[in-house]
Amino acid sequence: MRHRILLVEDESDLGNVVKQYLELMDFEVNWQQSGSDALEDFKRAPELYQILLIDVNLPGMNGFELAEHVVKINDQVPFLFLTARGEKTDRLNGLKIGADDYVVKPFDVDELVLRIRNIIKRKQPVVQPEVVKANNVITIGNTQLFVDSLKLITEQGDEIVLTPRECDLLVLFFHNVNRVIKREEILTKVWGSNDYFVGRSLDVFISRFRKYFNQNPGISIKNVYGIGFVFNVK
Repeated sequence: MRHRILLVEDESDLGNVVKQYLELMDFEVNWQQSGSDALEDFKRAPELYQILLIDVNLPGMNGFELAEHVVKINDQVPFLFLTARGEKTDRLNGLKIGADDYVVKPFDVDELVLRIRNIIKRKQPVVQPEVVKANNVITIGNTQLFVDSLKLITEQGDEIVLTPRECDLLVLFFHNVNRVIKREEILTKVWGSNDYFVGRSLDVFISRFRKYFNQNPGISIKNVYGIGFVFNVK
């Protein structure tokens, strides 16, 4: 899984260099050049990013203000500040907001990558939902997906007969719990195509699945605007 970074840096040259280098290091990077644009992007999908890199001296909404908004939306996502302001009061202010690190410009990009990876590693949850796979039966809690017989047993014990395509899509979701799956990836793997009409079929399937799981508070399917879906399992 490639970790996704929200980079907020108004300096075009520096932002471009950092973005390109992080992508070379196998990160996915979304680069925004203002605090307001970054905040709108983050609001749409706060669970999408594994870390935020925030410049303090942004036009309009500064980095500290942006970070305060981020913490209110999701206080679990880590972030670090990139800034030319190395004064003690600024560092303390950033750390009080909740920053995981404070990197003063100019910085070494290799060191930045190590800091990012260390933060992400520390923040990764230790406990993951248990997904049991045996004899082509995938089990999450009391929910069971019988792949061979195209059957779903819900938390309440309801038995739902699936179409082959429904089953294929659920297998993909069950194998990727709590991970953003891009819409294009779903369409290619399940339908073998990525045209408009196939996309509409996917939307119908998602609506149907939400009805299947609507009595199970531990399972939900969330739309990540402009990206894809997350099969959330608590």
